[in-house]
Amino acid sequence: MAGIRWLFLGIIFPACLGINGNVLLKRCAATMCLLCPVFETGAVILLARHPENWSGCLSSPGKTVVATIATGTACLFWEVSFPDCVGKVLEGSKGTEKKQKARALFIRVIRYSRPDAPFLGGAFLFLALAVICEMFIPFYTGKVIDILGTNYQAGEFQYAILFMALFSLGSSLSSGLRGGLFMCMLSRLNKRVRIMLFQALVKQEVGFFENTKTGDLTSRLSNDTKLMSQSVAMNVNILLRGVIKTVGVLFLMVNLSWRLTLVTFIEAPLIAITQKIYNTYYEQLSKEVQDSMALANEVAGEGIAAVRTVRSFRSEGSEGRRYSNRLMQIHKLKIRRDTVRAVYLLVRRLMALGMQVLMLHYGRQLIRVDQMTTGNLVSFILYQEHLGSYIMSVVHMYSNMLNSVGAAAKVFEYLDREPLVSTKGVLEPDHLTGHVQFQNLTFSYPSRPDAPTLKDFCLELLPGKLTALVGPSGGGKSTCVSLLERFYQPQQGAILLDGRPLESYEHCYLHRKVAMVGQEPVLFAGSVRDNIAYGLEDCPLEKVQEAARRANAHNFICELEKGYDTDVGERGGLLSGGQKQRIAIARALIRDPQVLILDEVTSALDTESEHMVQQTLASCPSQTLLVIAHRLKTIEEADQIVVIGEGKVQEQGTHQELMDRKGTYYQLRKMTFIKVKGEPSGKVFQEE
Repeated sequence: MAGIRWLFLGIIFPACLGINGNVLLKRCAATMCLLCPVFETGAVILLARHPENWSGCLSSPGKTVVATIATGTACLFWEVSFPDCVGKVLEGSKGTEKKQKARALFIRVIRYSRPDAPFLGGAFLFLALAVICEMFIPFYTGKVIDILGTNYQAGEFQYAILFMALFSLGSSLSSGLRGGLFMCMLSRLNKRVRIMLFQALVKQEVGFFENTKTGDLTSRLSNDTKLMSQSVAMNVNILLRGVIKTVGVLFLMVNLSWRLTLVTFIEAPLIAITQKIYNTYYEQLSKEVQDSMALANEVAGEGIAAVRTVRSFRSEGSEGRRYSNRLMQIHKLKIRRDTVRAVYLLVRRLMALGMQVLMLHYGRQLIRVDQMTTGNLVSFILYQEHLGSYIMSVVHMYSNMLNSVGAAAKVFEYLDREPLVSTKGVLEPDHLTGHVQFQNLTFSYPSRPDAPTLKDFCLELLPGKLTALVGPSGGGKSTCVSLLERFYQPQQGAILLDGRPLESYEHCYLHRKVAMVGQEPVLFAGSVRDNIAYGLEDCPLEKVQEAARRANAHNFICELEKGYDTDVGERGGLLSGGQKQRIAIARALIRDPQVLILDEVTSALDTESEHMVQQTLASCPSQTLLVIAHRLKTIEEADQIVVIGEGKVQEQGTHQELMDRKGTYYQLRKMTFIKVKGEPSGKVFQEE
């Protein structure tokens, strides 16, 4: 009869109505027609009697309600777990590719854990021991109850208690050792990945940091590396523990009562449905929280980095409100996420309570027919009580591992990224003259690809000569310096050093021979000595002091509280602008560079210090000097002055030659003279 009803409702009736292609309707019809016969058959197998003796006839209202609820649950489980594949034929290859990519990423994370193989091996061993010991505790609990409920025998009771104590002690010790080894491995892997990621980031070209937000990078270094490490240590730990416990519990439950074990499978589809729905919403909200936290970190980082600007414009309140708004967004997202989790836990708790009531009712029937003892029922209920949590942990940890693999993909994206400005040169000649040639350069910044800064630019810097670059703001002066320092790669043309392209020189060698001092030098938290010898290993104090003397910094350093061991503070905040400038000059001079670039370095120096620096530069006749300066005295004493405007060389020559031509340089100097005469503190040429 059930087959006939299914044939009519599932095939003939939909065909008559013209809805024969509705897969969902066919599933519901099949479930409604076949569920009751399957239920009756299962009741006969489990109870060894006709189901009417247990729950009444099939036509009873209670049986109908139960059948309807069961049908709805089964259909919901199928639709959640195996949704229709309509429209997914084209997406099949994409989904397969995504799974393969996730699997490859996870295997790669495992490979990064090879140095921690001894820790992992020991952790897995103690994990297995802890699970085995824990599995036998409920078993001996039931034995103790059976011994106390029947003819008491002291020997058997002491034997059972002894084994319970041994298994409890073994489980506790093994769990502690397992957790300690996994946490140690997690810490080691996290540290190793963070170091690798940081080293990969600092090797990127300058343009990469201009197009990538600082908050995004710090989030990768802090949050994503942590999630990536957890995918191996914590998540694999919990996943394997859940799998082993699930298999072990099912094995022991079948040994105690295979009938009760079949009944417990009623809970499995309910757990799968709730877990599937919960994972979908919870993971989406967790991702939104993570993205919102990255934005909040970015706002906080901007405010702290630009605290002087914030203070000068009295914007403390507005910055605080910006940060507060970001935190409020995080708070709202966390409330939504935690609400979803609270509802999920409530549903899971109600399901667990309902299952316990059903197990007690059916267990009582099995005890009455002598198919089970009271102790076995207690042991079975103890196992069944934790089975749902074990299955839930396996599903949840699997989702967490996929989430961690997603974080690993972001980390690997930066680890695998090759900088656009290559640092793979190998040239390290013993002698370098410092002859620099800019040949037909065309360059646009990555953030402004359609606005060329340099256009067919040509310039030559001769050894032992001082070249000064002048021109209006945005003309391309600082761009020349950035290209010479290999911060960017020109789109066309080349920069030659002693006739060889800059990219052919070894990276460290090039930056020993080409040194730059900027207008706003950056000092690092540490001592004066560490900042002057920055990047040099085992640099003697005498060499540091000599460089400081050449930069006219030795006297003021000696007057500091601890001399060369004085802490300069974060970004050199404990020193004045002129003091930071002289330390930066000493940091460049200590390397004895063949090409020295000074980008408005004398702007923060007094007259005496400027004179000392100029004498120092004059004492290096073989060095190639490139200066961007706006003070007339510095410009006038240059061997050649190059006027740059609109990305091209407009004029070139000595001060007197350019003045005689009465061209662009003459007009700039005339404007500067008028400006300085009318406004002593004014400047015409501003740094780019």
